[in-house]
Amino acid sequence: MVRQTLDTPTELFHFQLRTALTMENDSLAALEELAKAAKSAEVKKLFRHHLGETKEQVANLRKAFDAVDLKVSTAPSPSTKGISKQAASTLERSAPKLRDQVALSCALGNEHYEIAAYQSLIVPAQTLGLSDVTALLQANLDQEVHTSEELRTTLQKILA
Repeated sequence: MVRQTLDTPTELFHFQLRTALTMENDSLAALEELAKAAKSAEVKKLFRHHLGETKEQVANLRKAFDAVDLKVSTAPSPSTKGISKQAASTLERSAPKLRDQVALSCALGNEHYEIAAYQSLIVPAQTLGLSDVTALLQANLDQEVHTSEELRTTLQKILA
C-alpha cells in the first residue's frame, strides 16, 4: 500500500476530511448494531434517530468534498474501528440487563471522538477561508454535541 506523505495544511485537511467520511460510515454500521443490542424502546429510538442524523452528516461531508473540489473518497480510521470492536466485545460479555447501559456508554465514547474530529477539521477550514465547508462541519459538530448530551441524559436516567 502506497502512503501519501502529507506536506501541506491543505493535504492534511483533505486527508482528515476523508477520515471523517470513514468515521461516519463506521458510525452508521455501529448505530445499527447498537440499536439491535439495546433492550429498551427509548434507547433503540435514540439510536435510530441518530442514524438519520449520521446520514445527514455523511451528506454534509460529501458537500464539503464538492466545495473543495475533492473527489469523494475515504481514508483509514483505525480509531472508529477500535471503538466498534470495543463496543462489540463489551456487549458480548455483558448480561442482558446491562445492554442499554453498555450501548449508551459505547455510543457516548464514539460521540466524543467524533466531536474532537469535527473540532480538528473546523479550525483548518476556517484558516483556509472555507466558510461554506466550515458551516457544514459546524452543523455536524452541533449534532454530535446534541447527541452526546442525549446519550448522557439517557444513561443517567437508566442508572437512577
